[in-house]
Amino acid sequence: MKFTLSWLKDHLDTTATLDEIAETLTRIGLEVEGIEDKAAALKPYVVAKVLTAEQHPNADRLRVCTVDAGDGQPLQVVCGAPNARAGMLSVFAPPGTYVPGKNITLAVGTIRGVESRGMLCSGAELGLGDDHDGILDLPADAPVGTPYALYAGLDDPVIEINLTPNRPDCTAVTGIARDLAAAGLGSLKREPQPPVRGEGPCPVGVSLDLDPNHRDLAPLFALRLVRGVRNGPSPDWMQARLRAIGLRPINALVDITNYMTFDRGRPLHVFDAAKVQGDLSVRLAREGESLKALDGRTHALTAEMVVIADRQGIESIAGIIGGEASGCDETTTDVLIESALWNPQNIAQTGRRLGVVTDARYRFERGVDPASTLPGLDIATRLVLEICGGSPTEAVIAGELPETEHVIDFPWTEVRRLAGIDLPRPEMKVILESLGFHVAGSGDRVKVLTPSWRPDVEGKADLVEEIVRIAGLDRIEAKPLPRPASVAKSVLTPLQKRTRLARRALASRGLMEAVTWSFIPHAVAELFGGGRADLVLANPIASDLSDMRPSLVPGLARAAQRNADRGYPDVALFEVGQCFGNDEPEGQSLRAAALRRGTAGFTGAGRHWDGTAATVDAFEAKADALALLASLGVPTGGLQVAAGGPAWLHPGRSGTLQFGPKNQVGFFGEIHPRVMKALDLKGTLVAFEIDLGALPLPKQKATKTKPVLALSDFQPLSRDFAFVVGRDVPAGEIVRAAQGAERKLVAGIDVFDIYEGAGIPEGQKSVAIAVRLQPVERTLTDAEIETVSQRIVAEVARKTGATLRA
Repeated sequence: MKFTLSWLKDHLDTTATLDEIAETLTRIGLEVEGIEDKAAALKPYVVAKVLTAEQHPNADRLRVCTVDAGDGQPLQVVCGAPNARAGMLSVFAPPGTYVPGKNITLAVGTIRGVESRGMLCSGAELGLGDDHDGILDLPADAPVGTPYALYAGLDDPVIEINLTPNRPDCTAVTGIARDLAAAGLGSLKREPQPPVRGEGPCPVGVSLDLDPNHRDLAPLFALRLVRGVRNGPSPDWMQARLRAIGLRPINALVDITNYMTFDRGRPLHVFDAAKVQGDLSVRLAREGESLKALDGRTHALTAEMVVIADRQGIESIAGIIGGEASGCDETTTDVLIESALWNPQNIAQTGRRLGVVTDARYRFERGVDPASTLPGLDIATRLVLEICGGSPTEAVIAGELPETEHVIDFPWTEVRRLAGIDLPRPEMKVILESLGFHVAGSGDRVKVLTPSWRPDVEGKADLVEEIVRIAGLDRIEAKPLPRPASVAKSVLTPLQKRTRLARRALASRGLMEAVTWSFIPHAVAELFGGGRADLVLANPIASDLSDMRPSLVPGLARAAQRNADRGYPDVALFEVGQCFGNDEPEGQSLRAAALRRGTAGFTGAGRHWDGTAATVDAFEAKADALALLASLGVPTGGLQVAAGGPAWLHPGRSGTLQFGPKNQVGFFGEIHPRVMKALDLKGTLVAFEIDLGALPLPKQKATKTKPVLALSDFQPLSRDFAFVVGRDVPAGEIVRAAQGAERKLVAGIDVFDIYEGAGIPEGQKSVAIAVRLQPVERTLTDAEIETVSQRIVAEVARKTGATLRA
């Protein structure tokens, strides 16, 4: 919401400075996002007179001017504008001035051998337009030496506030002024608004053609005809205010409706009466109907949308945008002014479906003051008569004003109970009454009648909020929290702790965190196991963000490809976020995923002169996944790595991490070529994804103190074993079997060779492992070592069918 300072002072009698107004607005909940003060930016620029303008001795297109800036000391300025001439008035900038249009700061300089002590400026150089043809040519009565911003009326700061959806009353300058007056920053100007007396009945009738089940979509509709108007440009003061808040003046009739929208928070619409055929009907659109609107687009309508139609068809989409066919232009002589009340939910739904955002929709979907419908029509009529002339008819009214009175039984002690602040009752009563509430009663409990413009105030807590925000949150007494008698218990759940640890662990492996959209295209969702109907968004923010994501990997893959397209092919990314299996709460899962591309391995990325920069493979992803599990303290004794994974991974270069066949916790591997082609991905991409919520919790310990470090005093030893086993037997099964043969002594097992070929029977392979034995009580004898070795061979043979290779 934007407004100018002078506009605010039309409704607020105050002597407060701009800074005081901005500070108060933020303090009472109307946060100031910015202040545009052109007067401050243009302060150095002054109205100046060109005394002489002679041809530059060394340049055909330059003139040497003598300028009087009002201090009686002529200055020499070199100017390249074709319209520079003696006797004209223009705008002068002295040395040291910042020129926004050129993004430079002026200094005394020499141009083609002639000194120049300043600059004569165009509108474009001041940032006030696109006119580069010449310097500003001011009227002859412009006062020399006067600051240009003051002369041009640019000394009216523009204030922009950030409104929350529950404050429809502050979509109007009058509502903002009311809040400031309640905060003690002045008094609210209350001008009488007598009804407009019309001359005869309105010749255009109005009917609400809605069945009883839909009557709440258009409770009230008022219309008036004004004959004999002259629809030229609106007054300069109105155009200046509209331009200041970013609106383009069109013509007087349209500008009046836009002005009313911001000034009173009352959206209106005007029809050219000559273009309306017969009476107006408020009804639901019919399937197949459409309207070419004032935005130049043709909108297809559905049966849930409320429209205003005449005998020839639809003329306006209710509360959102008018039709081009009945719009007002310079030929309009008779105008129909409409002021209506619409259902906020229906306006919001219609606006979203059509993709139309207007100032009228913004206000109606938040809730326009119902009581402003008829007064708004009268105020707009008076503005039309004042600016455009004409004679009005009586208003024709269809429907009735809905009941808006809402009485709240309010105990004053509620302020202390909910906000922890003690305020005098008279002060609280004054605050409520200054905001428009009516307070009845004098005891501990009072009856409070809410004003029609505050639909957000529904109960006692809302009244407390109003009192406290105006009285000031700084009046709440600060008190320390009670000190607990013992050590405070952890407030984070295991999943919350794992989320933090996962981010730290993945970042420590050289991965960069990414935050991608939770929405992905439908076709991509299907590739990654999603695409369910219950996960399709009813109102996506873009057509290619239609489904909730079933996996983090597609977002990371697209981010990696965007980096590659911009010259950064070797990227390593990770993300921790929500994924969605269905639309139920239990269908959501918190996952951690990482993706590496090109040469972005754990040891570093990029080409190297010794040729060691290898492309990432599935084992990089596996190492990342296992490192994450280790950092989370997940007990990996029962972890199994099964070949293969989901359909989006390469079937021969992927694996599944599981604790038993029914508890799959994650996957790793290379992205499937089919998926790479569908997503237009290039290069080699490997990834892993782990469901953090599916991981088993670590065993609860009586204390969080780390156990005593146990280091053996005895020399470890290593023994190598080569087994011949069937080709389809995973090497991991051999490792697990060898580990289980002697758990007390086996400290680690590594696979160091896999061989198929000469000397190995067809359909089999040789798997060589190195078993590290760590004695803990005494040095092992040769006989004990041989016994352990035999146990390992026997256990591997029993569980895998392997034989010791000769």
